[in-house]
This record gives sequence, C-alpha cells and structure tokens, in this order.
Amino acid sequence: MDWTYISSVFLVATFKFMLAPFTGSGLPFWENYLACATGGSFSAGVFYFSSELIIHYVHNRKIKKHERLEKLGKTIVPKKKFTKTNRMIIRIKHNLGIYGICFWAPFFLSIPIGCIIAAKFYGKLKKTYPLIVLGMFINGLILCGIVYLIF
Repeated sequence: MDWTYISSVFLVATFKFMLAPFTGSGLPFWENYLACATGGSFSAGVFYFSSELIIHYVHNRKIKKHERLEKLGKTIVPKKKFTKTNRMIIRIKHNLGIYGICFWAPFFLSIPIGCIIAAKFYGKLKKTYPLIVLGMFINGLILCGIVYLIF
C-alpha cells in the first residue's frame, strides 16, 4: 500500500474526477477505486456546502465590477447568456432532472463546477448531496473498471 500514490490519486480526484483512475492505474483496483471515490466525495462535500458562499461572492464581485466601470464611464458589454455549456446544462436538467445533474455534471464538467450547479438548481432538496456522493461511487466504479479492462 503506497500512501503517496494513493494520496496523489485522491488529490487528482478532488478536482478532475474523470482523470483520476488513469493516474492510479498502477495501484490495485480497490485502492484506486476507493482513492478516487473518497477524493471525489470529499471535494463534492466541500464545494456543495460552500456553494452558497461562492455564488454570493461571485455575484457581489460582478456588481462591484459594474459599479467601478460605471464610475469610470466605460460601457458595459453584456456577456452571452446562452452558451453551448449553459444549453447543455439546461438540457440535462430538463431531460434527466436531479439525477442527471447530480450524477453527470460533476463527472463531465469538474467536481467544483458540477457541485455548484447541482446546489444552485437543487440545493433545497435533502437528497441532492447523497445523490452526488452516490454518483461519485458509481462513476468511479465504472471508470476504474474501464481503466483496468484497458490497461
């Protein structure tokens, strides 16, 4: 049991869950799986429960930036609201609902962004965080299985 190798897989899984099983392909299957799943779940907990603070901080920062630009007399160019990523997220929300957002947004985007999106849409529901953690464990099992079948 190589703790430095396991901790590196854990740290990779905290931010980019999809790549973590590939970095731990030298470990035994269950060590790689548990390091990926616990790293993803830990990061999901941190970002899910702090998402309200993050959203509030970003909103206040945006307001202050607009006020600064208005004081300087510069014109404010509004950003596009419907980007490809936003359309994909809304399509997942409408088609798959809470399960799609909780299982797939942290997996395909990244854990911080996916958990903040899940908390923004479904933060009031008590089952949101357990679904995110369940998604981490299921996605980790599938991804580690694919990695060990290939390598």
